[in-house]
Parts: sequence; structure tokens; C-alpha cells
Amino acid sequence: MRILVTGATGYLGGRLAPRLLAAGHEVRVIVRDASRLRDVPWAAQVEVVEGDLADAEAVRRAMDGREALYYLVHSMASGGRGFEREELRIAEGVGAAAKAAGLRRIVYLGGLHPDIPDERLSPHLRSRTAVGDALLASGVPTIALQAGVVIGSGSASFEMIRHLTEVLPYMPAPKWVRNFVQPIAVRDVLHYLLHAVELPPELSRTFDIGGPDVLRYGQMMNGYALEAGLPQRPIASLPVLTPWLASQWVNLVTPIPRSLAVPIISSLQHDCVVRESDIRELIPDPEGGLTGYRRAVRLALERMREGEVETSWQDDPVHGAPSDPLPSDPQWSGHTVFTDLREADCDAPVEALWEVVEGIGGDNGWYSFPLAWAVRGWIDKLVGGVGLRRGRRDAARLALGDSLDFWRVESLEHGRFLRLRAEMKLPGLAWLELSTDPEPGGGSRYRQRAVFFPRGLGGRLYWFAILPFHGVIFRGMANRITARAEREVTKR
Repeated sequence: MRILVTGATGYLGGRLAPRLLAAGHEVRVIVRDASRLRDVPWAAQVEVVEGDLADAEAVRRAMDGREALYYLVHSMASGGRGFEREELRIAEGVGAAAKAAGLRRIVYLGGLHPDIPDERLSPHLRSRTAVGDALLASGVPTIALQAGVVIGSGSASFEMIRHLTEVLPYMPAPKWVRNFVQPIAVRDVLHYLLHAVELPPELSRTFDIGGPDVLRYGQMMNGYALEAGLPQRPIASLPVLTPWLASQWVNLVTPIPRSLAVPIISSLQHDCVVRESDIRELIPDPEGGLTGYRRAVRLALERMREGEVETSWQDDPVHGAPSDPLPSDPQWSGHTVFTDLREADCDAPVEALWEVVEGIGGDNGWYSFPLAWAVRGWIDKLVGGVGLRRGRRDAARLALGDSLDFWRVESLEHGRFLRLRAEMKLPGLAWLELSTDPEPGGGSRYRQRAVFFPRGLGGRLYWFAILPFHGVIFRGMANRITARAEREVTKR
């Protein structure tokens, strides 16, 4: 089947696309930035259309000649004023375009929700429900799957459970930890998505999907503890923690930023379990049956230990963070720009030096003044940013678009150049460039440049306030990175 996938750079879309290819489908994807697929293993096997779903012409081009559409986009971390209206407008436009293009099937993944009036749902769930309704009303037969908490390596829900359980030996928790939820393993979500296009063409409706276990949220945290080899955590349910207060707490003790914690927590305010299981009569269970919660946790932990996390919630750029690439130097003319340039010679070959550069951040740290980096990470968390604990998906290798603590990989030439764009909260725009070059006769040269475009007086004051630390932090980075490369060579 000729299929169009939206959300191919996201958590589920990035896992579904290669599975559709393996099943023999012809896949086209529409993405806002085609460069984000450059380092994806399956990118050469799909047709890529660059464009925004709000752009009617781009959507028309993407749908031309397609038979089915996967709608896997949702601005989960936006939540700004008008986001529900904008999401609905885009869904209605996509649905109309699908109808005009003669598509035979739309598959949508929405959110599992209780049977209560829409006005009592969280804005996040209400928006997902409205988008599903718009696609169902498009005139194109639509399968709207509704899933709750998705458990898998790299999922935001799993990461929230993992960090809450690992960080806190005793958990004063909101009253929603006593609510019942029905988690589902990411592999089972993909199983249903993959086979949804095969359902009878006259079928157009919602289907609830969930795993075999119905648990209280607190039981999920202690189930994680058992699988991770941790003692079970005593949990105290506190009625005073509102969703907003709880999201601040989650923001501080986990890598999940406040902008993402708010919609997740708001969706947990009611029991959220499967009300019907009709999908299981149409799509047989995967071989071995649906995955239980603890097995899903076990599989996720194994993937993390093996460095085989396919996609992650971190892959989605932070809402509100700068999205434009760093302008070239000639384009700086007429603008206030602050830079810090450091260079250092290294006796190690360029391959060894690059290995250290590409492994920067995460558990390896930033090679200089760790307390200062930790404090900057905590400040970022306090103001609602992502902080340092977001880490990195792969301990040794980076890909274009990867998150790296509170940076994102904006440009990458393996073996030579790395540019990181800041996604922390700043009064301006910031980048950090690291590059390596071979030296004639052996050895290598390390070059490091920090670039800051201040915003207003606050941005200028910020730069000069941290200027005294630059000599320690940035000089120390250059010296320790080159020294680390030289040590690694002598060990071999």
C-alpha cells in the first residue's frame, strides 16, 4: 500500500516507518525539516516531502498518489493559548485534503480518556479527542486508536515513572497516584498501528487499546522499582498537590520539562482504562500475547542498557526553543553577537579526539567545572527548562537532531564538526561549536566556539555576568577534552 506518515521524526512515527517498510508498504513522510532524517537508518528507503501540515499546498503534494495516511502528530508540549483551536484547524485541513486526494484510510493515534463531558477533560486530552472527531468526520474511513500510558524505552511516560521512582526513596504524591490506568507497551501500540490499515474499508470508528494490566499509578512506580532492583517506595497520597504544583515537582526531580509534565499529569486526573476491546476481534494479539506492564518495563530497561533506544521523547524539539539555525558569520553584520573562541593542540590522532568530542555530555559530563554546569542545569529546571538530566540517547554516537542535555545537535559532520543549539531558558540565542582537524605530521587541532545573540538589555547583562566563568569553563573544556583523548590513546 502507498502510505503517507506524519510525525516520522517523533517517538512513534520514527518507529512505525521502518516497520511499514519491512511489511512491504511504499512509504512517504512529510516533515518540517528533512535534515532531521539524515542520520535515520531507513531514511533512504522513504520518499521525503518537506513541509508543514498547516501548509495546504505541502499537504496536497504529500498526499498525491497515496492510499492511506497515518496521523501521528500532536503538540503535546505546547499547551499555549489557542493550541486546541490550531490543532483542530490543522486536522480539519488534513482531513479535507485526504478526502480530495481520494485516500481510502486514515489511521490516528489519540488518547485513552474516561467517559466524562469534554469540558472536564484536560486540554491535552480534549484536543486529542477533537482531532480524532475531525478526522472521523472527514469522509475518509478513519481508525482512531486511543491509548493511555505508553511504556517503552524513550517514552515520556516511562521516563517520568523511572526518574520519580529512582530519585525519591519516599514519595509524597498527588492523589492521582491512586487512580487506575491501563498502560500499553510501545511494541503493542506499533502492532495495532501497523495492522490498522488492513481493516475493512467500510470501518470508521474509535478503538480503545491497552495492555493486559489495570494498575494504580503508584503500583506502576513500584512495579518499576522491582524490575530495576530497587526497594519498593512508600507512597503518600496528598490531596493538596494540584496538577500545576505536581508538574513543578516532576519538572524538578525528572528530566521531563514542565511544558511536557503539565499535559501528562493533567491526563492522569481520572481513572483511564479501556472501555471496550473490540480491536482484539479484528486484529489478533501479537505472537505471545499482549505485553504485561512489568515485562514492558524489563524490555525498556534492556534496550537502555544495550544502547538500542530507537526513538525518544527527547527527539521532539523543545517548545519555545529557537528553531532557526545559526546564521553564517557574514550575516552577523549589524547585530550584537558575543563569542568565546578556544583552540588547543592535541597529540592524539584526530579520530581519538573526535571520539571524545562526540561522547560529550550525558554521563561523561562537560569536562570542566561540573558544579557550574550542575547549577546551570538546576536553574534551568527551576524556570521550566529541560535541565542537564535529559542526557543523551546513545552514550557514544550522536545523530543530527539528537538532544544532548540542554542542547540539541543542529549540525554534525562525523569526525570533524559538531554544532549544538541551546534549548535552555536564555535571554537570547546560544550555540556551541566543537571541531577537530588533523595536523600535518600527526596529532590534531581542537577548536571550540561559543556564540550568543543577546536579546535586549537582559541578554547583554547575562553575558557579562557569566563572563568571569568563561575563562574557567571554556578553557578547562578545551584542555580536558584534548587531555582525555591523549590518555585514551596511551591506554590502547
